[in-house]
Amino acid sequence: MSETAASVIDQQVKELDAIAKRTVQDFNTVLGAERMGQWKVRTVTLLQQLAGKNEADELARKNPGPAFTNDLIEEFTDEVECYRSYLVALAKRLRAAVPPTSG
Repeated sequence: MSETAASVIDQQVKELDAIAKRTVQDFNTVLGAERMGQWKVRTVTLLQQLAGKNEADELARKNPGPAFTNDLIEEFTDEVECYRSYLVALAKRLRAAVPPTSG
């Protein structure tokens, strides 16, 4: 189950990266924020199902905090990195919990 959850998390990270790339290319942070909001709702739901309520709640509470750069792209990518780093660490932790298969 942990390996399945880690694989789903990897897929969600890829989706997040695609949203970030498209947002930076289009230079449209408003649309990017909408897409990321939809992605976050889906991802929290998936985490609840596959990794547990605590992990889902942790992602739901993630917020990069205030930025004072007045650079919308930088603020957007900071938020992406906030979610991305949490998910990458969670997937790594889940994979470490999986006992190696013998064979």
